[in-house]
Amino acid sequence: MSQPAPMITKDGRFAYEAAGDPGAIPLIFLHGIGGAARSWRQQLATFDDRFHTIAWDMPGYGGSAPLASVSIAALADALQQFIEQLGAAKPILVGHSIGGMIVQKWLVQSPKLARAVVLAQTSPAFGKADGDWQKSFIAARLGPLDSGETMKSLAPTLVKELVGDDPDPNGMELARECMGSVPEASYRAMMLALIGFDQRSTLGDISVPTLLLSGSKDNNAPAPMMAKTATYIPGAAYVELAGVGHLANLERPAAFDEALGRFLNSLATKA
Repeated sequence: MSQPAPMITKDGRFAYEAAGDPGAIPLIFLHGIGGAARSWRQQLATFDDRFHTIAWDMPGYGGSAPLASVSIAALADALQQFIEQLGAAKPILVGHSIGGMIVQKWLVQSPKLARAVVLAQTSPAFGKADGDWQKSFIAARLGPLDSGETMKSLAPTLVKELVGDDPDPNGMELARECMGSVPEASYRAMMLALIGFDQRSTLGDISVPTLLLSGSKDNNAPAPMMAKTATYIPGAAYVELAGVGHLANLERPAAFDEALGRFLNSLATKA
């Protein structure tokens, strides 16, 4: 697979990778807390014959400048600024995990700017800091860092816990490399930014074509929760990938790309 040259927006704030014709419809990929722009290289290559495929490094990741204060709202503002820097009119957005949360928040403030969205293995809510599940989730991820582990030392275990059955070996190698490269400060800030996130009340306002994509073995964004979420979004499509954990595009890239491709094809028929 070819490796796109890292690119930087004109304002110097955002690093990203891109492929395809800059004049084509923008197809923008947003990674999760343990990811990076390069985690989408397979998808950039798969769809670059039809789209201008773009993957950002989230603020604080790779070559992207960190935010002064991290929240989902601030990340959604950063996404809008990134889109403006690229001049990416009417993009299709594919948000994985926290990337999908950012897309949901962005849709509230920019409801008509997207052509379509894909919410991949994400949730419309995380919940309050004092919830038992929330406390255990944060503790399980930040506790080892508090005890002296590093992102690099934790990466193999973290990735193994995220995936489902028979994941692609090359995808897993890339997942571990991305996870191990996340700055600890960024990882901590993104984990804490999840607390209090709740867009359930705005799901019914989403007015663009939407695909929700889940994995049947995903413990972070369970498939039944995602299936229920889809029922609140007008006209949303829902696809569940059997045997897949939380990192679908790396675990089963062919299955992920097929599901995404079918959705993109359905947009073309509606155009």
